[in-house]
Amino acid sequence: MKVTTDACLFGALVAGCKTCLPAGKQLANCLEIGTGTGLLSLMVAQKNNALKIDAVEIDAAAAEQAGENIAASPWAENIEVFNDDILSFSSEKKYDCIISNPPFFEDDLQSADKAKNNAKHNTSLNLMQLLQVVDKYLTTDGFFAVLLPYHRVGYFIEESEKPGLHLSKQILVKQTMKHKFFRGVLFFNRLKTEPQLMEIIIEDADHNYTPEFTAALKDYYLFL
Repeated sequence: MKVTTDACLFGALVAGCKTCLPAGKQLANCLEIGTGTGLLSLMVAQKNNALKIDAVEIDAAAAEQAGENIAASPWAENIEVFNDDILSFSSEKKYDCIISNPPFFEDDLQSADKAKNNAKHNTSLNLMQLLQVVDKYLTTDGFFAVLLPYHRVGYFIEESEKPGLHLSKQILVKQTMKHKFFRGVLFFNRLKTEPQLMEIIIEDADHNYTPEFTAALKDYYLFL
């Protein structure tokens, strides 16, 4: 599965979120739903050294690749990969951080590649099932972060209210000033608060990374 710019941005925003938990609370454990290459878990682990992460991936080849990537990193002791369907995954833990870059091209044209369909479409996990899993495993004062295509943002925010997950921060993403929004990074808590509404533009008119993108990714990209 390819590593995309929006996934990197998502990982950086989650890893660097200092306002997602109550004051004084430290991240102890995290659940990643659909880890793919292990990118998000690795990015979050880089900024949170004491964090223990359970990374769940349904595709066997992707789970193997994630395991290899994590084993080759400095955070191999912090991340455990589970080759499992999140709907049948069982854990006695509650997590104070749940993250997901889910299959999101719902109802779009699918490819002949079953693995890509599972990664990019909702053939293995739809958004309502995702919310059910989050509600099951999220602690009372934890947070849930998700990356979605822009056209799914409003729908997902509405649906998240049903299990009592309330939007706390919304970051809409554009490629350039001239482009329309194409992704939304959403943070949810069980406690209802006034949400922060933000925007990030990836590139300026000269196709250079913008200051806000650079600030988010400077600890991850080698040439910023």
